[in-house]
Amino acid sequence: MYLKELEEKDVELFIRLNQDSFQKGYEAYFGKTNEIIIPREDILHSLNCKGSKTFLCYEDDIAIGGVCVVINENNSNELHLLFVNPKYQSKGVGYFIWKEMEKMFSDTKIWHTCTPYFDRRNIHFYVNKCKFHIIEYSYVNEEGFVGDGNLGMFEFEKIMK
Repeated sequence: MYLKELEEKDVELFIRLNQDSFQKGYEAYFGKTNEIIIPREDILHSLNCKGSKTFLCYEDDIAIGGVCVVINENNSNELHLLFVNPKYQSKGVGYFIWKEMEKMFSDTKIWHTCTPYFDRRNIHFYVNKCKFHIIEYSYVNEEGFVGDGNLGMFEFEKIMK
């Protein structure tokens, strides 16, 4: 496996893989839906944030996941998006991506991220695999994550040593 910085020609692939991944988690909890869980605009917003660094993860030249982080001047950084193609989940891909972010951005003092309350796989991943700590459970306003029914998000923090 390897990471490659996102190129303009691969933005649509990144969006589609991200949506497929989060769709699976949503539908595992709520059942089948025609609603797109992470709208394209939300993904583009993360990709276009100041300090955004975005990568696709490949295995044998096949894109199997991706990540978007925001690197801030104070080294308190944000993990905006981390996803794995559903066909490759539970094979260590997400953990590989995360460990690569920790290596690439080793000056980070604190990482922040969040995930919707219903996505138990993500909560397990961040807490038990990546060693984040839940710091808050909050309801989401209209400007927040679209597709969770505005029912809430877990916020996580990882203080680096």
